[in-house]
Amino acid sequence: MPNKHGDFIWYELTTGDMEAAQDFYGELLGWTVADSGNPEMEYRIFSKGEAQIAGMMALTEEMEAGGGRPAWLGYIEVDDVEASAGRIKASGGAVHMEPVDIPDVGRFTMVNDPQGAFFYIMHDSSGEESQSYAKTEPKVGHCAWNELVTSDPEGAISFYTEQFGWEKTDEMDMGPMGTYHLLGHGYGLGGVMQKPDEMPVSAWAYYFRVADIDAAVKTINAKGGQVFMGPQEIPDGNFVLNGIDPQGAVFALIGARG
Repeated sequence: MPNKHGDFIWYELTTGDMEAAQDFYGELLGWTVADSGNPEMEYRIFSKGEAQIAGMMALTEEMEAGGGRPAWLGYIEVDDVEASAGRIKASGGAVHMEPVDIPDVGRFTMVNDPQGAFFYIMHDSSGEESQSYAKTEPKVGHCAWNELVTSDPEGAISFYTEQFGWEKTDEMDMGPMGTYHLLGHGYGLGGVMQKPDEMPVSAWAYYFRVADIDAAVKTINAKGGQVFMGPQEIPDGNFVLNGIDPQGAVFALIGARG
C-alpha cells in the first residue's frame, strides 16, 4: 500500500556527534546503521532488521548559526510539496527552505505550524511504503506514536486536520495536565496535549518502541543519556519516558515493563 497524504513516513536526527549518536541509538533501539551513499553530504540510515526507520545527519556550522540544535524531526507525506507549503503558510505556519529534490527518493521542505512546532513535508517518489511508523501492530525499533505538545491544542488540531486529512478520534481527561486529544488517519496516528509553562516551545515528540522499558533506562544511563520524565504507565499498560541523548536531542520511548 503506497504512502498517502498525511502519513508520517520518516524520522531524522540532527546531531553534533554522529559516531556517538550511532552508538547510543544502536544500543538503545537495536538499530543498525549504514551510509546512504549520498555524494552531496554524509547521511546515515538507521534500520531495524530489513526496515529502514530513520536518518541521521550532522549539524553544520551554518545550521548552528541559524539556531539549529540536536533534535528529532518527522516527515509527513504530501501529494504536492509546493501546494502544501503554500497552504501551511496561508494558515499561519512558515516555510523555512526552498523545496529540495533527492534523486530517486522525493522532494521535501521544512515548515512549522502556527504554534511554532517544526516538521518536514515530503512527497516520496520512491514508490515504496514507509516502514518507519508501525501503523497497525507494535514493532520494536519502529516509531509507535507521534505526539504534539503545543501552546494551543485546539488551534493545532484544526490546522493539522485541515492540512493532512487527520481526524480527532477521542480524548482523555488528564486532570491538571488538561485534555489529551487522540488523532487518527485510518489508524491510530498520535496525540495532542497542552504545553506546560516550563517547556519553552511547541514541539513534536516521536515515541520509539523498546522491548523492555527498564532495560532501556539502564542503557540510557550507561551511555551518558538522561531520563527526565518517566517511566510512567499509560492506559494500554505500556510505559513511556522522555529523555535527552548525550548530544542534547530530546527523544521518547514506549515499551512494556519486563
